[in-house]
Amino acid sequence: MLDRRLGLTDAVVVGLGAMIGAGVFVAFAPAAARAGSLVWVSLAIAAVVAVCNALSSARLAAQFPAAGGTYVYGRELLGPLPGFLAGWGFIVGKTASCAAMALTVGLYIWPGHANLVAAAAVLLLTVLSVLGVQRTATVAKVLVAIVLVVLAVFLVMAWVVPSGGGAEAVVAGSGATGLAAAEAELAPVPAIDGEAWPARILGVLGGAGFCFFAFAGYARIATLGEEVRDPARTIPKAVMLAISLVIVVYALVLAAIVHVLGVGGVAAGAAPVLEAAERIGGGELAPVVRIAAGIAALGALLGGILGVSRTTLAMARDRHLPAPLAAVHATRRTPYVAEICVGVLVAVIVLLADVRQAIGFSSFAVLVYYLVANTAALRLDRRRRRLPAWVPVLGALGCVTVAGSLPWESVVGGVVVFVVGGAVYAVTRRGMVQPAARSHQA
Repeated sequence: MLDRRLGLTDAVVVGLGAMIGAGVFVAFAPAAARAGSLVWVSLAIAAVVAVCNALSSARLAAQFPAAGGTYVYGRELLGPLPGFLAGWGFIVGKTASCAAMALTVGLYIWPGHANLVAAAAVLLLTVLSVLGVQRTATVAKVLVAIVLVVLAVFLVMAWVVPSGGGAEAVVAGSGATGLAAAEAELAPVPAIDGEAWPARILGVLGGAGFCFFAFAGYARIATLGEEVRDPARTIPKAVMLAISLVIVVYALVLAAIVHVLGVGGVAAGAAPVLEAAERIGGGELAPVVRIAAGIAALGALLGGILGVSRTTLAMARDRHLPAPLAAVHATRRTPYVAEICVGVLVAVIVLLADVRQAIGFSSFAVLVYYLVANTAALRLDRRRRRLPAWVPVLGALGCVTVAGSLPWESVVGGVVVFVVGGAVYAVTRRGMVQPAARSHQA
């Protein structure tokens, strides 16, 4: 067993660091390009699906306070195969997400050597994770505090300090002239705004898929089930507090960047928060935002290594993955072999490839993960679930709808990964160690 060292604040901060770093600096641009001026609807849909998923996950985590998250819930309530596929999707999808966050660190901090910086960041945070989850949570608190302070300053300046151009620059029919007119030519309203309603609805759902990537960090809290004190009370509270705070932050940031850049400007760029900061006043805030984005990505990467390694630990305990990955350090009480392997794998990926395009694939895999979570929550009796049945039903339907609306490359790639996962399960199922047998052996 792992040591239970984390309190409510620690768990909330781990989730905040994972979510804010994973989304606020990168997710709104592709979402706006896909949904156009209805990006607000995309954010709302993603938030509703995320809240349903969070409620289901929180109740499940309280009933099964073990490392592994939905891998454990699916295994216990739905059977070994759904549990395995959930764990497989989480590991593969979040490994790609970790690589993307590491590359974000490199691109913001030292663009000319992004891959090397990304690999160094992965290895450094892996060492930190191996040293102990309490130290990890302390660092996460510092990272989240810095990012929130910078975002607060950005939000105030976005509405108070004049910007070059502004939202009017991209609003059709505004009659803007001069600089605003020039900006309007550079950043027209997204083409999807001129499409028929069926295409716009599909665009909104696809935009929700990109926005959902920004919310997915709360899964990190559930995967720390063996390291949280009083998990039955702490995990549900931590999940809901973290996701509620993030919804507020995301809505405020989206309002600010649309105010400064317009929807077309948000959709046209790769880093809308940085681009908005460059246009506020004389651009003095831009270097600070650049550093904050790197710090936020570090926080997301740290949470990702924690989450993936804990799910790897749980699957290795059941012998679906090599048994040495289940080793726990004698004094640190951390799954050090799983953490080291995850860290090395992510470092290799960022050195060999640009995985930012894998964000859609990561979203698909994680939505399948939460589909299993919502289905598992429905199997709890009403007394243990403490939720109306429509919550996990809505969450499951939302996962299927949003996942199917992602770009076809992401959907096809995700399906292939799960087919491969099914083959791995078929090979390893004979050697699987049942939980009861494992407890007896321990």
